[in-house]
Amino acid sequence: MSNHLVNESSPYLLQHAGNPVDWYPWSAEALSKASTEDKPIFLSIGYAACHWCHVMAHETFEDPSTASFMNANFVCIKVDREERPDLDSIYMSFVVATTGGGGWPMSVFLTSDGQPFYGGTYFPPVRRHNLPAFREVLETVVRLWRTGRAAILSSSENLSHSLSAQQTAQHIHSTLSPGFLEQVAQTIAQSYDWKNGGWGAAPKFPQPILIEFLLRLGSRGDSASLDMAVHALRAMTQGGMYDLLGGGFARYSVDSIWLIPHFEKMLYDNAQLALVYLHASLMTGDQWFREVCEATLDFVLREMAHPAGGFFSSLDADSDGEEGKYYLWTPQEIRTVFTNHDDADLFIGVYGVSEAGNFDGRTILRRLLTDEQIASQLDIDECTLAARLTELRKRLLEVRTTRVRPATDDKVLVSWNALMLSTLAEAGRSLGRQDYIAAAINNANFILEHMLVDGRLKRSWREGSAKHDAYLEDFAGLALALLTLYQSDPDLRWYQASIHLLEQVQAHFVDPSGGFFDTRDDHEALLYRPKDQQDNATPSGNAHAVLLLLQLATYEGRSVWRTLAEEMIVSNLGLIARYPSAFAQWLCGVDFALGPVYEVAVLGNLDDPATQGLLEPLWHAYHPRLVLAASSFPPPASSPALLKDRPLLNSRPTAYVCQGFVCHQPVNEPGSMMTQLSE
Repeated sequence: MSNHLVNESSPYLLQHAGNPVDWYPWSAEALSKASTEDKPIFLSIGYAACHWCHVMAHETFEDPSTASFMNANFVCIKVDREERPDLDSIYMSFVVATTGGGGWPMSVFLTSDGQPFYGGTYFPPVRRHNLPAFREVLETVVRLWRTGRAAILSSSENLSHSLSAQQTAQHIHSTLSPGFLEQVAQTIAQSYDWKNGGWGAAPKFPQPILIEFLLRLGSRGDSASLDMAVHALRAMTQGGMYDLLGGGFARYSVDSIWLIPHFEKMLYDNAQLALVYLHASLMTGDQWFREVCEATLDFVLREMAHPAGGFFSSLDADSDGEEGKYYLWTPQEIRTVFTNHDDADLFIGVYGVSEAGNFDGRTILRRLLTDEQIASQLDIDECTLAARLTELRKRLLEVRTTRVRPATDDKVLVSWNALMLSTLAEAGRSLGRQDYIAAAINNANFILEHMLVDGRLKRSWREGSAKHDAYLEDFAGLALALLTLYQSDPDLRWYQASIHLLEQVQAHFVDPSGGFFDTRDDHEALLYRPKDQQDNATPSGNAHAVLLLLQLATYEGRSVWRTLAEEMIVSNLGLIARYPSAFAQWLCGVDFALGPVYEVAVLGNLDDPATQGLLEPLWHAYHPRLVLAASSFPPPASSPALLKDRPLLNSRPTAYVCQGFVCHQPVNEPGSMMTQLSE
């Protein structure tokens, strides 16, 4: 028997379509039913790859007795947080404010008009871990609804008003100055874990946006920040968090040493981590960082790509009913694959496979020594060792693919795809991987062709259907990604689409008190209009918008866009300084705003080796504050203003390097151009 989720497209909602709980999607029908029947709403928010969402589903939502009680006393609504970040933001703020913490599955009780009055996260079927049994929670809520409704709703309404007011509160600091970066760097360093890498205790999250900011500081000559970033990046690739066989990263580590992952793999993590490994390889010349970047992108193209060009959202933590089973090994399994005893012994020794294991009696592959260290211990040639280990990993990966794969959440989300689009476009040009650029182009075409419906950008796509109006993070994130693609593939379609997306943001998302709301002005009415300033696992829409405004202001010479971005930054400087890890994308915006920003215009036949000779050296180093526009000569009328009124020098391909509204003399030679960039 199916419930009201059976016709939904979200894989997460479809996972619950066969529950005995009479689930509804978030809809006017469900809210009206709650009002008509005078029942509270039980709202459950999660996502397809969430392990504890699966646990609560199996323990509770599949239990006929519990489901019967829920159906009799509540209107039950399921929401995929990845499809509806607006609802997730509003009700997560309530849960955090009332319990001191949050997470998924999120469990919230509401009135028919969406007012929350009690909430939490995972509730077990019986009392344990200092948590009440879910049935006890349900019975308590029913009793309070019948006998003490006025009191709980009054208290809840006051809190909701307070949360709504916080959305638009302005936090004025001082003026923007270079000393701000030094101050923030010191704050970040104070909490760094130099023993294990990263920040904080278990569970430990990778924080790629914060690492990106440290790399930006490194590009300014801050060696301490660069050392911090490099140390964190090395620590995360020893195995566990990083998949040493197939590439790609898990969501987070449940311990402090990056060994035991929460095995789900998210598109947004892998997009952002691949990018910081790329940037670190460009800064340091470290070949391992490049290999990690390429292995991660190759994993995404192999396992998370839709044939039409979109990228899937996630791979589950579980497979064949067990968490992490797909990734675990025993010595016996290794010896079955490698019948040559020397090969088996080498692999078992290098990757720490043991009889006892390190996770439920089996082993998560881990590697603590470099090729150089192992070659020295074994007294063999380092290159020979590296080639041999590569071949062994390839053979074991082939065997792993015969196992039951983790389930795939195959919906396509604009903002997450934009992160991968940007990374592929940049990695393609920096590493000479035309397949990456081709994948980026295919992805951009997919989004613009399949996720623009009657001129409106949609948030989510699956199986031929796009739904849910896009949010600020989708518009601004996609516009930024298209600018990155334009620099790799100077097709004006990408540039003009980016401009159009910014125009849409300014037309439909503006908050009169400053910055932008997360939802359009014609979005459905919710408890309040969310405006999430803080960066989370992905950049906030407003932080994306800051970088978009700054970059397009540079392309177009539009001072009004730059002024708006700077006003947004200054209004949040106090919070940024106090909580830098929660505002890391904002910090990247601060770095760009402080400059120096290098504006480079390259004109000439794009197929001419001399033109390519001017472009290529720009991508062989890390230039976080460089904006490039390239075009044939003369540039088309719809080109960026940066290209206008730039004649060729000596009738040859020409580069113009400008900084702070002042341009150097045009040059024809790459060496001269790079010298100007270093001045």
